[in-house]
Amino acid sequence: MAIIEILVPELSESVSEATLLEWKKQPGEAVGQDEILIDVETDKVVLEVPAPSAGVLIEIVKADGSTVTSGEVLARIDTEATASAAAPAAAEQAPAAAPAAAPASVTAASPAASKILAEKGVEVGSVQGSGRDGRVTKADAVAAQAGAAAKPAAPAPVALSLDGRPEQRVPMSRLRARVAERLLQSQQENAILTTFNEVNMQAVMDLRKQYKDVFEKEHGVKLGFTSFFVKAAVAALKKYPILNASVDGKDIIYHGYFDIGIAVGSPRGLVVPILRNADQLSIAEIEQQIADFGRRAQDGKLTLDELTGGTFSISNGGVFGSMLSTPIINPPQSAILGIHATKERPVVENGQIVIRPMNYLAMSYDHRIIDGREAVLGLVAMKEALEDPQRLLLDI
Repeated sequence: MAIIEILVPELSESVSEATLLEWKKQPGEAVGQDEILIDVETDKVVLEVPAPSAGVLIEIVKADGSTVTSGEVLARIDTEATASAAAPAAAEQAPAAAPAAAPASVTAASPAASKILAEKGVEVGSVQGSGRDGRVTKADAVAAQAGAAAKPAAPAPVALSLDGRPEQRVPMSRLRARVAERLLQSQQENAILTTFNEVNMQAVMDLRKQYKDVFEKEHGVKLGFTSFFVKAAVAALKKYPILNASVDGKDIIYHGYFDIGIAVGSPRGLVVPILRNADQLSIAEIEQQIADFGRRAQDGKLTLDELTGGTFSISNGGVFGSMLSTPIINPPQSAILGIHATKERPVVENGQIVIRPMNYLAMSYDHRIIDGREAVLGLVAMKEALEDPQRLLLDI
């Protein structure tokens, strides 16, 4: 018998503990080398724990939902056993591992699946479970969520019977709790003020319409609008560096680089992956990275490094239909741009009322270091760049 221990991966310095989601194997089952055994959720990302060697899972030490820290033993694998030979040993250990494999009559869904279904308003009883004894797995919950949501951007409320004044208590995921903590911190520690402006998107829309087909053919990604907002933001940050700065105690840190956070929705909640050195990226490279972020956010594959840092953020509530909002600064940054749905609206041009595709911009900033002048002029610079996108090419 050659026993190998499965350990919690090394967590970053800013992450003290994590939560186990759902075991993909049970004691007595064969596992292949590098096969994913369980997902570990931190307040930033979900880490996959692979099997370091092929063998048989003989013991689960930490059950689904357990809180763990770096280096803790999660399970043990016998690299010399076979599944049939290990079955008796697994049966002997069944009482200890019972929490990880509760029968469907007691637990209809795993903790991870319960969270996803509760957040998306899908009743556990309406999902066909593919796990042992019909248990609803995380994969079942994600699939049910995708099928149940007519609009991914507008999750349904928790499905409750309205008879008898019911309530349902659902624990926050680590990510949701961390987001709540950081947003509250931002509100308490920053002197947040928001300035607004409107931008005529006609020039960007015309440019996109003219080149979107050849752009996609050339670069393998669709030409969206976010890349234009990123470019416009970077142009404004170069003119007004204080918008790209941060506060550290009584010091102001000016950043000589432009790492732009792009808020992305995921099944676990809001995440903000970072476009590093955005000023050095082409429109195509920005679109490719944003598309990649979106895909991997849905799968929980973003890394800690990709979610760390950033000097300025962009939040696009327009994809959900938002007309106007006041975004909250993502600390330790000092400003954030909120963009919204582009709608045809009547505006006055040269004394005439005309219809134009308008987008309302909102920039929240930390008034401790950013004065209204810089904030307003910065947002005007973004507006001017978007209304005349050729300016971005000429760097004027």
